[in-house]
Amino acid sequence: MCVGIPMQVLTCDGLSAQCLGRAGERRVDLALVGAQAPGTWLLTFLDAAREVIDAEAAGRIEAALDGLAAAMNGETDLSRFFADLIDRPPELPEFLRGEPK
Repeated sequence: MCVGIPMQVLTCDGLSAQCLGRAGERRVDLALVGAQAPGTWLLTFLDAAREVIDAEAAGRIEAALDGLAAAMNGETDLSRFFADLIDRPPELPEFLRGEPK
């Protein structure tokens, strides 16, 4: 399973950026997303940016990661970590939704 980590660009030097995330500062490869301005949020995996995201998406992902950590620590009430899923079923991304047959 791959887990993307949101990180915010602090400084950018071409296709490399110094970013800040939940585990501190890291050097991130920007080859897949191109140069980004400071303040931009990225979804990263193994110190490489995979996608440019907005602050709202970064917050939702951070909450989900906090929920995962809580579950691993034995917590059972995880609803506060997944507020965007309360009172509605999860939805597939549009590109994964097939046409009904």
